[in-house]
Amino acid sequence: MFSPLLVVTSLSERWYRQFFWLARNIWARPILLGMGCPQRVVREGRQQKGKSYMLVANHTSMFDIMLMLRISRNPFVFVGKKELAKIPLFGFFYKRVCILVDRKDSRSRTGVYRRARRRLDQGLSICIFPEGGVPDEHIVLDDFKDGAFKMAIAHKIPVVPMTFYDNKRRFSFTLLSGAPGLLRAKVHSFFETGILEDEDKTTLREEVRNVILKELTKAN
Repeated sequence: MFSPLLVVTSLSERWYRQFFWLARNIWARPILLGMGCPQRVVREGRQQKGKSYMLVANHTSMFDIMLMLRISRNPFVFVGKKELAKIPLFGFFYKRVCILVDRKDSRSRTGVYRRARRRLDQGLSICIFPEGGVPDEHIVLDDFKDGAFKMAIAHKIPVVPMTFYDNKRRFSFTLLSGAPGLLRAKVHSFFETGILEDEDKTTLREEVRNVILKELTKAN
């Protein structure tokens, strides 16, 4: 029913805030509730309206994108691999509203910073799943890539770590897996980057990863 509105609002960056509102409230919310997955979010940190952030979380489920949309009231843009643009229907919107990166192409990786700067100048936030993909089912939390943390330091925006506890067991990437139930998430205290330099990215990366890993280990 709402596909025409999503199509229209995805045609121009000027309408991205309208697209985000539709995706958050008309797409993500009904799907999650319709599949029997209400959400409960604990917040240690709260985003300020009109401020930009780097949003990061563990990535194990088809629900991750929808839950991220439900958690963040501030409009944000996903940075993701270009291969997802090939997915029918989803890919149509994905390639129009996300920042795509080809990890095998150094020019593509460099271009991400330029496109991210433009989006940040528009008052948007950025979301990256720093594992760089979906790990094997038995891995609690894969190693993090540098990109999100290097970008956060370069643009002096706070990093917002989030833990998604239940997405894997509710609806993982394994065929015919999962079941309805509560989706719990935690928004941790933010990591400020104002005084950090590029050489601090590894320390920041591991500190953020340890926060999420500790939560996942405690939950299991």
